[in-house]
Formats: sequence, structure tokens, C-alpha cells
Amino acid sequence: MGGAFLRGVSLVAFLAATWLLLSGHYEPLILAFGAISCAIVTLLVYRMDVVDHESHPIHLGWRLPIYLCWLLWEIMKANIDVAKRIINPRLPISPTVFTLKASQPTELGHVIYANSITLTPGTVTLHVNRDEIEVHALSQEAADDLAKGEMDRRVTWIEGAP
Repeated sequence: MGGAFLRGVSLVAFLAATWLLLSGHYEPLILAFGAISCAIVTLLVYRMDVVDHESHPIHLGWRLPIYLCWLLWEIMKANIDVAKRIINPRLPISPTVFTLKASQPTELGHVIYANSITLTPGTVTLHVNRDEIEVHALSQEAADDLAKGEMDRRVTWIEGAP
């Protein structure tokens, strides 16, 4: 009950913050309607039993924003690399399909890893199977960069695994 209650409180806070940011209204009546709406939605999803560690992963905590900053930097670097390959015909484009080992202990970790690969320009996750991920890369350099395992290590870290 403790984990479910904490997720419920976290969900209400997240919904309320999102509602405030999107509405921009701070009159008492409108705030009351927003609070009631957030409470009703939270009760509905709690009763439907859809608030779990995958749908609302508060257990990732402070590590997730750090990872997202690193991922954003990797996305920018990959964007520049792909743009250079498009503009300069002398740079090689050598599409390749390969398999990576995913060391994350949970399915959520595998999903985060696979989606991070797909978000990075020049690479696409084709298939996820237990502890293996099949990837298509635009260039051998992109494949080699993923094969180094830095992204895998960081995703494992945000899950709290050593």
C-alpha cells in the first residue's frame, strides 16, 4: 500500500502541476475545479489499477533528469553527424544491422534503452527480445558508438542498478 499511495500522491502532484502550467488561471473557483479534476482522474486510474512502476516511474527519481540531459547532448551530436553525412557526399553512409546486449534488469529499462536508441538520429531499434536489442544504424561509426555500451550503462544506472 505504501508504494501505491506514494505513486498516487505523486500522480496528483504531477497532474496538478501540469494543469497549472497549461491553464494559466489562478482564480479560486478555477483552481478548485482543477484540484477536483486531478483527484477524480487519480481515483479512476488507481481503481483501474494502471498506476504502477512502469506507467508512473517515480522510483527513477533524480537520476532521470541527469540521464535526459546526457541523452539530449547525444541527440544533438548525432543530428550534426547525420547532417554532415547528408551534406557531404564523401562521408560514408554504410547502413548496418546489429544486435546489442541490454543489461537492464527490468522491462522498463529495456524500453528506455530501446527508445533512447531510436531517439538518437542515425539509429533505430528494430526489435527488443529479453536482453538483446536489434538496431539499424546509418553508419558504422554510429554502430561502434552504441557498441561501446555507454548508453546501456547509463540506462542501467538510472534504474539504480550498479
